[in-house]
Amino acid sequence: MSGGRDVIVVGAGPVGFLVALGLARAGAEVTVLDCESGINSSPRAAIYFPTTLALLDKLGLLEDALAIGLKSTLFTRRYLETGESIAADLRDILPPGERYDYNLHFGQHILADLVMRHLERLPNARVLWDHKVVSLDQDAAGVTLGVETPEGVRSMTSDWVVGADGARSAVRHLLGLSFDGFTWPERFVATNVEYDFGELGFAPANMIMDPLDWGVCARLGRENLWRVTFGEDAGLDEATVGERIPARYEVLFPGIGAYRIDRFSPYRVHERCASAFRAGRVLLAGDAAHACNPCGGFGLTSGVIDADVLAEALGAVIGGRAGEDLLDFYAAERRRVFLEVTSPMAREMKRLLSEADPARRAADKAMITGRTETARGSPTMSRGILGQPLPV
Repeated sequence: MSGGRDVIVVGAGPVGFLVALGLARAGAEVTVLDCESGINSSPRAAIYFPTTLALLDKLGLLEDALAIGLKSTLFTRRYLETGESIAADLRDILPPGERYDYNLHFGQHILADLVMRHLERLPNARVLWDHKVVSLDQDAAGVTLGVETPEGVRSMTSDWVVGADGARSAVRHLLGLSFDGFTWPERFVATNVEYDFGELGFAPANMIMDPLDWGVCARLGRENLWRVTFGEDAGLDEATVGERIPARYEVLFPGIGAYRIDRFSPYRVHERCASAFRAGRVLLAGDAAHACNPCGGFGLTSGVIDADVLAEALGAVIGGRAGEDLLDFYAAERRRVFLEVTSPMAREMKRLLSEADPARRAADKAMITGRTETARGSPTMSRGILGQPLPV
């Protein structure tokens, strides 16, 4: 090993690539492993809030992101039962002088590709596809991974390992860490659809509020492609999800015309947290460490913050600027923030979308209406759902 500077990052999504880029720029020798043959392009996160944009700017990635994505400040809450809508503008609820006074829309897989291209320019970084981690052993000197490759199983050693391999994390499983919490009873269905929702009066980002037929509708980028996510009974046959999409669209979007489904993905959603984010020389980040429902966009936002903090902390340890107790602080603090801030906020967003009690729905609407009117007259409001606070 090279003086404690070798790092293997497991997981080639945005979080894994961001950790790898931060560490490689700090001088670490970084290898990214992923069991897939390339970046996963299934429908996932697509809106980046000011907190995320600030961190992309810190890494010199924002200019490229702006060349790809769609800038947006508008947001609408829509109520199916009454046909009402409440519009908001991000600029009204951000603190004065906020540099990043917009959201940016483009697919998560595009962000992963963008970061990967920056990473591959560095001589001390490499990305290995079709590499599946199947075993993990560690001692005081380092970590040894057993990895299935197209050429067979091989052993790979490193000073440190970062597990950023998603909610089904092999790294977390091999460490024997529990993933405590619950799974939402509904099945979520994410669809990418080609249709001009602007014709129906939709903003670039929209939340459809209804006890049964709730959903999220947001433009994916500069092209006329939108993400529509809704929930359905998990007892329904998953194999026939595609057949049920037209009926759900008719309910969610009264008067919708002809559209084209580009792709769709059914999935179960979790509110879970690993029992620890560090085990010796192995650390967790992103969905491998914690998972929450996607209704408020907190999952990727919190993962990007994990990546930034972990790259700084592990980079300082590798560079001899800090002791390993800084990694314990990362693990404990990011876990605390998820349990006390991120997951409660995500659960509350899901409740607001699908609240079943009529009285509480009315109270929620009155509160939202009041906040929107206050924001329009007072731009000093603290950040709300469109501009997430840094601790997420």
